[in-house]
Amino acid sequence: MEIQGTMKSSKWVALCLVSLLALAGCGGTEETGAPAKAERRFLSVGTAPPGGAFFPVGGAIAEVLNAHGDGWQVTAEATKGSQENIRRLAKGELDLALANSAITYFAARGESGWDRVYPMRTVMTLAPNVALFVTPENSGIRTLAEVKGERVVVGPAGAGFEFFVGPLLEAHGVTYDDFTPLNNTQTGAVDMLGDGSAAAAFLGGAVPTASITQASTSQDIFFIPFDTQAMEQLTATFMFFNDATIPAGTYRGQDEDFHGLDVGSMHLITSADADEQLIYEVTRMIYENREEVTAKHAAGKAINPANVVRDTGTEFHPGAIRYFKEIGIWPEPEGS
Repeated sequence: MEIQGTMKSSKWVALCLVSLLALAGCGGTEETGAPAKAERRFLSVGTAPPGGAFFPVGGAIAEVLNAHGDGWQVTAEATKGSQENIRRLAKGELDLALANSAITYFAARGESGWDRVYPMRTVMTLAPNVALFVTPENSGIRTLAEVKGERVVVGPAGAGFEFFVGPLLEAHGVTYDDFTPLNNTQTGAVDMLGDGSAAAAFLGGAVPTASITQASTSQDIFFIPFDTQAMEQLTATFMFFNDATIPAGTYRGQDEDFHGLDVGSMHLITSADADEQLIYEVTRMIYENREEVTAKHAAGKAINPANVVRDTGTEFHPGAIRYFKEIGIWPEPEGS
């Protein structure tokens, strides 16, 4: 009888131990039984130098992911911009990045100067990059053909503006050899227009663009119009070019709508081999909390059902596609 009692006691003790281990395995802490914290996940988002839209938008995205990711620690990194972001994604030095879709378009194909194919994937399409050439009102320049022989700012060195400025000029019968191209930031370009060291400058971004606001406030400027046929050619040839209108009154002295171009929307990208579940969660958190991004920068308004799934020529990541299909905004193939 004593032996049986001992065996029963041993079984009871063993059962208790199993139960305690099971509770521990369910995430309870030893002292309180409260759920254990999720494992911390570190992510990095490449942006661009301060001054443009990439830097604040990337910061806003990082804040959203930090606020809504369980145990996530997300850092927005100021970089040189799209080209650096694409290369660092390929090396695994960044997890996510903002880029101009025109630059990603060529990188994903290994074309137009890229040394190889960079397997990038789109997470979501963001704000249009509405850009144009501006010139002082008294310069006498009224068409893009008239920049020939002049000094023209075409963007910061190494930023990759040539990926969309080149085709834009070519459609108007102009090449970089026809004028003296100058490299400067958008703020620096406005200063060069003001002191006469440049006759025209290529400026733009999410509307309204701070540099164009600054230029129009400090002097009278003229928006050099794009040729209608050239715009039709560009939008038909390149998926990243789209029609875009700057509403009248956006800038001082702009009394009429300006019919221009989205020369490559800002988009959030990742590498092709990024974890599908991770990108699904990133997409979900940003989309569901898009108002928080908009509160930081007006470009957040582009996180809407019609725009985020817009194809700019770089394949979407499977994790993003899965989420967009789940909420019913992923476009069905034609003929389906």
